[in-house]
Amino acid sequence: MSLFVSRDYIQTEQSIRDRGGHEVEGVIYLDHAATSWPKPPAVGEAMMQALDVAGANPGRGSHRMAVQASRVVFSARKAISTLLGVRNANDIALGSNTTEALNLAIQGWLREGDHVIATMAEHNSVRRPLEYMRRSRNVEVDYVPVNAAGQIDLVQFARLFRSNTRLVVCTHSSNLLGSILPIGEIALMCQKHQVTLLVDAAQSAGIIPVDVKQLGIDMLAFPGHKGLLGPQGTGGLYIAPELDVQPLLHGGTGSQSEAIEQPLVRPDRYEAGTPNTVGIAGLAAGVQHVLELTPEFIYKQEWDLTQHMMDGLSSVHGIRMLGPEIGQARTGLLSFTVEGYDSAQLAFQLDRNYGIAVRSGFHCTPLAHESAGTTASGAVRASVGYSTSREDVDALIEAVIELTAAKSV
Repeated sequence: MSLFVSRDYIQTEQSIRDRGGHEVEGVIYLDHAATSWPKPPAVGEAMMQALDVAGANPGRGSHRMAVQASRVVFSARKAISTLLGVRNANDIALGSNTTEALNLAIQGWLREGDHVIATMAEHNSVRRPLEYMRRSRNVEVDYVPVNAAGQIDLVQFARLFRSNTRLVVCTHSSNLLGSILPIGEIALMCQKHQVTLLVDAAQSAGIIPVDVKQLGIDMLAFPGHKGLLGPQGTGGLYIAPELDVQPLLHGGTGSQSEAIEQPLVRPDRYEAGTPNTVGIAGLAAGVQHVLELTPEFIYKQEWDLTQHMMDGLSSVHGIRMLGPEIGQARTGLLSFTVEGYDSAQLAFQLDRNYGIAVRSGFHCTPLAHESAGTTASGAVRASVGYSTSREDVDALIEAVIELTAAKSV
């Protein structure tokens, strides 16, 4: 059975032809920053097994299938805790994605008149909830500028703390620029001012080693479908045990059903409704694969591939590569513009003519585009993953060179 990707004329088990008549086998997938693909085989196997033997509601019955479903969910929680250095697995609230987790953290922690510090590298999953809180609860928000390489000025950052600052929200790595922000230094500032730190780990979980206790992170939002190699519709939020975050959803938890209020016990307090047990089973398998490979290994592999990509694309006339320069620390993505090309047009031609899947546009991060000076053009983003080969990157380099050379003739 063929798996369709992007458009119905691209299939993983079928050849496609470009305009020049060359045959391209399958899809070269360079959109891992959006969703990792393909998943490790164990992910699909775990999901099918969960459907077969753990198809009941976890935490909502004492029969064997309900108990087995609860074990599936706990195994994921335990694996994620091991990966992130979380001492108590119940401090991991599982949900559907990073966006839900960020909304839980932001809306559940901020109060009327609070002040928040964020950065201009933030995704809309941070910015939009913050702007909603500005409108609905009179929350004040400051965005720390980032330079074109995606880095912040820590001295300038420190000056923004006020007496009513309650929260700092910071992406661990920019989904446009690939820059890695200094979470440890930011955490020290937060501790000095007794301010809670929320980290958006959408681009770093499973790729950059993280120990929440060691780094001083109070809350960390993570996706299941990116660096953790799990399926879409999974993710979650780590909440430090001393924080009393208000739940985003209220409803059935399977515990304390006689109470009119949402339970206080974790993780039930933050997991109302029937969970995505099948997806969580796949997430557990994905995280286990990451633990076996280690984030250190994955980061080094992705960094090497990205450096090779930057080196190969540097000869393209009119290209501008965003984020840290070659040789510097960054996650496994590269955004770029090419003079004379609209980013959507270039991505479309890479897809249609070469079977190369990349992302184009504004990547849900307009503030970062403002910092990079690409608000008019957007950018093409190519991102590698644990399964990307050097040949995949070479194919992208050759395709961009060929497309831009043809346009200049």
